[in-house]
Amino acid sequence: MGVLEDKVAIVTGSGQGIGKAIALRFAREGARVALCDINVEKVETVAREIRALGFASAAVKVDVSVKRDVEDCVAKVIDDFGKIDILVNNAGVMRRAPLLEMMEEDWDAVLDTCLKGVFLCTQAVAKHMVKQKSGRIINMSSSAGRGTAEESMANYGAAKAGVIELTKSTARALGRYGISVTAIAPGTIVTELERTRMTPQEYEAFMEQRRNITVLGRVGKVEDVAALATFLASDESSFITGAVIPIDGGRFDKI
Repeated sequence: MGVLEDKVAIVTGSGQGIGKAIALRFAREGARVALCDINVEKVETVAREIRALGFASAAVKVDVSVKRDVEDCVAKVIDDFGKIDILVNNAGVMRRAPLLEMMEEDWDAVLDTCLKGVFLCTQAVAKHMVKQKSGRIINMSSSAGRGTAEESMANYGAAKAGVIELTKSTARALGRYGISVTAIAPGTIVTELERTRMTPQEYEAFMEQRRNITVLGRVGKVEDVAALATFLASDESSFITGAVIPIDGGRFDKI
């Protein structure tokens, strides 16, 4: 029996990368998983992969920055599965640009998805968790929100720092209902997103630099983050809330 047996989880941004890894791990641990993403084709593929392993899942198209989309998604999950025990706010986008050249739409797109989306999903799901007096909310922040944002990532760093403060205030507001709220702050994690935005030579140089700023001498895997998310979603973390947990290999280049 898995540590998430009979739990129902929503994982946003679960069409690829960290979100996909979390969804797969949750399913293997016994959870029924709602895969929520703006790219419905990708989450349908992941849902089929989960069902092929013998586990229950559903794919839902949602833009987490749109309140109606979020509310419709939550209603569908409750209709399909009857409850929501776990919410993982993982959906995110990244638009890099030098500070003085960053367009307003680049700022808005990142803040709307990475921060506003966390708020909207938390608010919609927490209303149901309050009624059942239990729940786990796990927010995906970043080492960028803890002081490592690059010059071209002012929007992303600001959003992820906001997630940290939102996590703490939400934990304070929901603790009395038996709901824990935590944040994960990954360092460099190997995903296809990083590969596709660089040439092979640039990618290897980037990864070498990232390996050299960790005390463990390596970058992270999506499975590393999925393992931490599973612990935070389980009863084994029942006395943890309001915490921001770095998973960065001991990264030491923080400002």
